[in-house]
Amino acid sequence: MTLLRPGALCLALAAAFPSVASAASDVELKQLRDQLRELKESYQQRIDALERRLAATEQRAAGAATAAAEAGVAAGSAAQSVARVEARSAELQAAAANAGGSRPQAGESAFNPAVSLIIDSKFTRFQRDPSTYRIDGFIPSGGEVGPPRKGFSLGESELAFSANVDHLFRANARFALAEDDGQGVVEVEEVNVETLGLPGGLKVKGGRFLSGVGYLNQQHPHEWDFSDAPLAYKAFFGYRLQNDGVQVRWVAPTDLFLEFGAEMAAGEKYPGAERNRNGAGLWTAFAHLGGDIGASSAWQVGLSHVGAQPRERTFEDNAVTNAFSGRSQTWIADFVYKWAPDGNSRDRYLKIQGEYIQRRETGMLTYDVDNLSGASAASASRLRQSGSYLQAVYQFMPRWRVGVRGDWLDSGSVNLGSLSGTELPILAGYNPTRHTAMVDWSPSEFSRLRLQLARDKSRDGEADNQVWLQYIMSLGAHGAHKF
Repeated sequence: MTLLRPGALCLALAAAFPSVASAASDVELKQLRDQLRELKESYQQRIDALERRLAATEQRAAGAATAAAEAGVAAGSAAQSVARVEARSAELQAAAANAGGSRPQAGESAFNPAVSLIIDSKFTRFQRDPSTYRIDGFIPSGGEVGPPRKGFSLGESELAFSANVDHLFRANARFALAEDDGQGVVEVEEVNVETLGLPGGLKVKGGRFLSGVGYLNQQHPHEWDFSDAPLAYKAFFGYRLQNDGVQVRWVAPTDLFLEFGAEMAAGEKYPGAERNRNGAGLWTAFAHLGGDIGASSAWQVGLSHVGAQPRERTFEDNAVTNAFSGRSQTWIADFVYKWAPDGNSRDRYLKIQGEYIQRRETGMLTYDVDNLSGASAASASRLRQSGSYLQAVYQFMPRWRVGVRGDWLDSGSVNLGSLSGTELPILAGYNPTRHTAMVDWSPSEFSRLRLQLARDKSRDGEADNQVWLQYIMSLGAHGAHKF
């Protein structure tokens, strides 16, 4: 074996080191170049992204000027919309107070009127002939006071339209679909326009409407708790007071519900008469006050006055036509009390209501206007008569209610002057009464089935035991009922 000398070994190592150092430098350079390239690519991607964001921002900035201009144009329309919303809000607040906290009508379209249809039909059984119905002791009103025909009959169904005309007015139209002598008829029940958003709780209504006097008069037949109207309403208003004229209501800004109202109307229906004169023939004034008793009870009382000056108000009696001309004054006192546990009427509630009506009429009463008897005569006359009803309805379980009602009329003081009772037998002293009981079932808020029993003594010496079966169905948008 040959051994290297120390000098030769040193020379060999010195010759080898430069080549190793050169190889290491090449590897490091390549790595540095690769890192630099990756760094450039990374920064280029970030630069590209920033450039795209810059371009998008510049584009939005260019569109902002256009948007600002459009916003300026829309600002006026927005202000008008806000004004309309504020006006409507004020109207809804007034309506809520006016209805005792009822909800505004729902389901209406912004462009089409709300449409509702109430279907009412009856089956009856009477002892007496409905066509000869009368209320003895009182001047006939000429209204729809009699019961329907025996057996099956069409009740007073209703077709209603309502909508806001604009931010100032609301229009309502309601038509009664009924029958007369077996023939279908359409009657205009209400067509009116009312204001929206007047300041201070004020509202004005014009057209044909149900008068705001009393409590029951403002309700439509499908809202009644019994199948027919009380005797007092039949005797003094022909079952309701309906006006063609103007109505003004004001709800006071108080904790209690306090409402005042007045009406001026043509007065061509009882207790008024058909007229061919300028101006008004009937005036009313009314006030209602109500509030809560704790969380479970609520109440309301009212006082109303109706004044009319009928001229030649005719009525039939004893096969001849008679007439009254003079002054008619009617006063109405009403109250209603409602109870429901903690204000929840879904399961149980009690409702008690009543009204007292008194009328005074003074003027000229003419017997046999056409002188068919050959004994036509006229005399100063004075009548002071009254009537009342009291009813209670109790819902003892969900959907089921029972109710009772008592009706009393007092023919009072009738001074016919030189005329005698034989000439006007219907005004002979008599005090009609009626007692009614009912039970009804409402499968939903849109339907109701009712059984009603009554003993009616409206005709002197002719008591009438009555059985009523009735159904009421509601279709379409229908607003909340009044308190």
